[in-house]
Amino acid sequence: MTTDNPRSEKVAVVEEVTAKLQAADAVFVTEYRGLKVGQLAGLRRQLRPAGGEYKVYKNTLARFGANNAGLTGLDELLVGPSGITFASGDVAAVAKALRDAAKANPLLVLKGGHMGGKLLSAKDVEALADLPSRETLLAMFAGALQAPLVKTAGLLQALPRNFAYGLKALIDQKEAA
Repeated sequence: MTTDNPRSEKVAVVEEVTAKLQAADAVFVTEYRGLKVGQLAGLRRQLRPAGGEYKVYKNTLARFGANNAGLTGLDELLVGPSGITFASGDVAAVAKALRDAAKANPLLVLKGGHMGGKLLSAKDVEALADLPSRETLLAMFAGALQAPLVKTAGLLQALPRNFAYGLKALIDQKEAA
């Protein structure tokens, strides 16, 4: 289906795809068959604040870029009219924005993606979109770390306080006798 190397005039595009794939924290592939240019522009606007960039490349060139970047299995998803979302930063927020856009417009279909050296199915991307935001996860983690420390501080504080109450009771008992 494809040759071993892209034509010389396409090398710059392949290098761009390779660089974007290597720089991204995650990559999501969608099918955009039937979407109008204005709808794609709206999708790009939705993804940008979450840290996502939506690009459309020729599948052959995207496959070369994926192979150059070492993303195995991504070329299976690059069939038909495919758009690639490059996610940086909060990957869950980008997946959520992409999922919400796909729900709003049924012509946009999630195919899958690639993250952390693993190929993601469409269901994996949906599960990723269901995760809380990065800030929420960090707050939950901080709370989980803080709880045992607060309990320990309370116990350490209770020790001298209880000793003081016991000592006061002993003094009161001696004075009463």
